[in-house]
Amino acid sequence: MTTVTAFPAPPALPAPPPAPQGGEIFRLAVPNTVNAPRIARDFVGSLLRVGRHSTLVDDARLCVTEIVTNAHRHTRTRQIRIDVTVNRKQVTVSVTDDKPWALPMPQSRCAGQEFEDGQGLHLVNTLAHAWGATIYGACSPRAKAVWFTLARSAATGT
Repeated sequence: MTTVTAFPAPPALPAPPPAPQGGEIFRLAVPNTVNAPRIARDFVGSLLRVGRHSTLVDDARLCVTEIVTNAHRHTRTRQIRIDVTVNRKQVTVSVTDDKPWALPMPQSRCAGQEFEDGQGLHLVNTLAHAWGATIYGACSPRAKAVWFTLARSAATGT
């Protein structure tokens, strides 16, 4: 499921949504450098390893790497913000930048056509329970958050 929503922006960058009941929010701001994806990947992986979501670590690391890489490559934002909301059953990761009109779109692929770039969102779409983008600022957008949610398997309880 992919969604796009828009909200009025507060004076500063928007706060993440409130944590679900029993959940916690963790935040990291990194400079927009070539190292940002690695730092975000390690941050998210560490959070999930120490929590109850060790089975989601690999998928979360891959998804956050793809989204932070997109923010690094396609925006001039000074800082990329990563918010991670963790509760008992799921994890939501949100990556915020200051280029609200550059909405992420998976590139379509024709039969036999190869792409070197542009496949990251296909991976996110495949791995995530849900993902989307939220634009902050309504008529005068100033920021965008691309987010994904990974859920523990109901069958295994992990």
